[in-house]
Amino acid sequence: MKKSLLALAALGAFAGVAHAQSSVTLYGIVDVGITFNNNAGAGSKVPGGYQQYAMTSGVLQGSRFGLRGTEDLGGGLKALFVLENGFDTTNGKLGQGGLMFGRQAYVGLSSQFGTVTMGRQYDSVVDYVGPFESGDQWGGYIAAHPGDIDNFNNAYRTNNTVKYTSANYNGLTFGGTYSFGGQAGNFSANQIWSLGAGYTNGPLALGAGYLNARTPAASGGLFNNGGTIAAPGSAVSSPVYAAYTSANTYQVIGAGGAYTFGAATIGLTYSNIRFANLGTTFAQPGVRGQSATFNNGEINFKYQLTPALLIGAAYDYTRGASINGASTAQYNQGAMGVDYFLSKRTDVYVVGVYQHASGQVLNAAGSGVVSATAGINGLTGSTTDNQVAARVGIRHKF
Repeated sequence: MKKSLLALAALGAFAGVAHAQSSVTLYGIVDVGITFNNNAGAGSKVPGGYQQYAMTSGVLQGSRFGLRGTEDLGGGLKALFVLENGFDTTNGKLGQGGLMFGRQAYVGLSSQFGTVTMGRQYDSVVDYVGPFESGDQWGGYIAAHPGDIDNFNNAYRTNNTVKYTSANYNGLTFGGTYSFGGQAGNFSANQIWSLGAGYTNGPLALGAGYLNARTPAASGGLFNNGGTIAAPGSAVSSPVYAAYTSANTYQVIGAGGAYTFGAATIGLTYSNIRFANLGTTFAQPGVRGQSATFNNGEINFKYQLTPALLIGAAYDYTRGASINGASTAQYNQGAMGVDYFLSKRTDVYVVGVYQHASGQVLNAAGSGVVSATAGINGLTGSTTDNQVAARVGIRHKF
């Protein structure tokens, strides 16, 4: 009897150790509010466009719930996983085009030398440069760069991805991703790869990233695999660059930085976006095989007025491509935001965005040019060169 009791005690002790070495966390965000778009192409007709008021989900941050787990394997080695679902708070539907775990789904191993994970993940531009953009801080996706053309705001995610993230070496981190194309007999079709690095030292933070995606608009390509805005099988609708997505290669070179002094932080971002080797679907033979290049720069500022009150402002400039006789398209965008924290987990916020477009862009058929129209990210594009959006929302984290 004594031996049986000792054995049970020993088993209980081992079970306790095993339990202490593993953990699983349920987490999430619920974000909902009213969004106003002065020119949405749908709604109540007013002079110069269509006004739209709509209850929408996940503007400041995408509504989600997820499971995050780790297991200590000994010797400094850990197993880890993340399964993260996106959903629409207004109607309960799945996000990312109906994918169960459309935000993230991966498993991997972590050690003193870094972390290797496999699954549906974020690219290096999102990881190392995205956090410096105002849209990732206080502005939400409507304050992202026009159409999120550089993916700083994570409009597009990568499937079938192997990812390496380094350990932190005195403030320096780096990493990269490679995504298999997933097409039988064509190893390079739809493949995506990225590299990035970041450095933090006291009040200074810097980041740089590179993203390269083959056939991005093809089925299963970067623009077509269920991102934040786009659903699987849907075409890019942004009037800023929809005409150029037939490119054989989409490339982004990005950099950003921020400096904090007291309660204030000033940030900068730059991106060069290239749509290389435009496709043969264009009616105009002279356009086929050409490349379209965009450049984007942003300066942003935020100030913590009190521990509970944050204000932010940003200006963004995008210079578009000049192709097939089109005059260079330009997009000027301003954003302002106020975020008030009712508690550590709950806040209310207001964000306003104005965008003005000028110049010309290639039409979808590639047969001519049309006047550039405004296109605030995540909203139906404007029918004119101006667009205004405003958002009042509440966010709760758990």
